[in-house]
Amino acid sequence: MQINPTQLKQLIEASLFVLGKPLSAKMLKDTVLVDFTVSRDKIKAALDELQQDYQDRGVQLVKVAGGYRFQTLDVLSPFLQPLWQEKAPKYSRATLETLAVIAYRQPVTRGDIEQVRGVAISSHIIKSLSDRHWIKVVGHKEVPGRPALYATTLEFLAYFGLDTLADLPPLSDTESLQAVFSSVRLTPEQSEEQNTNE
Repeated sequence: MQINPTQLKQLIEASLFVLGKPLSAKMLKDTVLVDFTVSRDKIKAALDELQQDYQDRGVQLVKVAGGYRFQTLDVLSPFLQPLWQEKAPKYSRATLETLAVIAYRQPVTRGDIEQVRGVAISSHIIKSLSDRHWIKVVGHKEVPGRPALYATTLEFLAYFGLDTLADLPPLSDTESLQAVFSSVRLTPEQSEEQNTNE
């Protein structure tokens, strides 16, 4: 069945509004466009046009988690807050540090995370991140006990507005780099300062 460019754009736009989560060109082709003769290039061109159409509006079409979704402009967020009755959940520093280690060093075991953070991790933290669908078990390390290997998910990327892990912000200060990437060495002065602070 044929579909003209205007109908294609309308169907893609409606699909993105209805689903409310990122949709890739492949997912669109395999679902709502399965009965139509349309190439992925034409779908991608329609998505590009929609991005242009929404460029100067309060809602924009953005690429996140390997797909596309509509979201409001960041600058409008403070004005839109009164529309939500419930407050966004607050996460402990330990939870955020655990998520950061998983995001930057994945796949990692619980032991790897504990080694980087220097403290034991509560099973509640891993469960909380799993329940949010921000992390998942992607395998088991081939060592005695075969501990689970954790990695982030597409939901993690979507929640934080990232298209891929390459979009994670760079770690700029030496202490963060030291904590997350063990290959980074502290200078002698920083090592001495760290020892005196402990």
